[in-house]
Amino acid sequence: MKLVMAVIKPHKLDEVREALTELGVSGLTVSEVQGYGRQKGHTEIYRGAEYTVNFVPKVKIEVAVSADLVERVVETIKEAAGTGQIGDGKIFVYELTSVVRIRTGESDAAAL
Repeated sequence: MKLVMAVIKPHKLDEVREALTELGVSGLTVSEVQGYGRQKGHTEIYRGAEYTVNFVPKVKIEVAVSADLVERVVETIKEAAGTGQIGDGKIFVYELTSVVRIRTGESDAAAL
């Protein structure tokens, strides 16, 4: 089992969710986050004054999947979230040692 975490641009969330649903992913967790990478934030003009935004708004998606589905999930997120512009985001894949569904007590693959 793996946990796929992706940090993407907020306006790409619906496209990524729809693509993962078509792939058969049954659930995901979404969090609004802020951060920066190589772009180091950006400047904006508000009411004639320029100011620096050090942290860029992003969306973090977390999806727990079986190991055989990981590569397809990563490729799907890359295709749906990619714009070819700086700040598209990153995808991280973690090993999951255990999963438990609270309601039924099912564990591991049955809980996904």
